[in-house]
Amino acid sequence: MSRSQPPDSALPRWEWLGTVPYRQALERQRAHRHAVRSGQAAPALWMMEHLPVVTEGRRAPPIPTPVSVLAQRGIDWVRTERGGLATYHGPGQLVGYLICDISRLGLSIKATVASLEQGIMSWMGEHGLGSRRRPGYPGVWIARAKIAAVGMNFQRNVSMHGFAINLTVDLEPYSLIVPCGITDGQITSLEALVGERAPTPAQAAPSVASHVLDALTTASLAPLPGSP
Repeated sequence: MSRSQPPDSALPRWEWLGTVPYRQALERQRAHRHAVRSGQAAPALWMMEHLPVVTEGRRAPPIPTPVSVLAQRGIDWVRTERGGLATYHGPGQLVGYLICDISRLGLSIKATVASLEQGIMSWMGEHGLGSRRRPGYPGVWIARAKIAAVGMNFQRNVSMHGFAINLTVDLEPYSLIVPCGITDGQITSLEALVGERAPTPAQAAPSVASHVLDALTTASLAPLPGSP
C-alpha cells in the first residue's frame, strides 16, 4: 500500500529571493520555522545566493584559517545549528533552504535529506552529468569531487537549512577550510565541468526547485516500510 497524496498545504512553494547576506537569511529561516511550527505560515523552499561566508555546523571543529584572515578577504564567518562541518557560500552558488513540517509529508529526516540529494542528481542529469551519493558525506558527488552540499536541522519535525550547488562560484576560498571534512576528494563546480554552459543561480533556480519538489513528493508517496 502506498501513502495517500499529501495535502497541498503540506507541500512547500518555492521562491527566488536573490542575493541575501547569510546572517539575514539565517534569522529569516528561524522566524519562518517558528511560524510554520505554530501553524501561522506555509512551508517554503527559498532559493538564493549569498555574499562570501564560511559556515560551520553545530559540532564542527575549528577551521584552520583565523576568522580575522577571512574578514580581511571580505568573507564572513557564522556557526549555525545545521548538521555537517565547515563549508563556503558565495556568489555563483545556488542555495536552497527548506522550511517544512516533514511529518505532514510522511517523511523521516533520512528520507528528506535523500530527497534533496535525489532532486539535485536529477537536475545534474539534465546537463549530461552522472552524479552520485557518497556514504558518510551528505551531498552530491561527481566521481571524487563534491558539487553540492546538504546540511539540515530539524526541530519537532520542521526542517531548516538545506543544500548548496556550486554553479559558477569561485572555488579558491574552499582552500581556506577543510570543506565538509573532505580529505580524500575535492570540490568542483558545474562551470569547471561544462564551462560557459553553466547557468547562474537565478537561471538554475526554477528547474532545480522543480526537481527537488518532485523528489520530495515522490518520496512522500513511496510505499510504507513493510508494505507489499
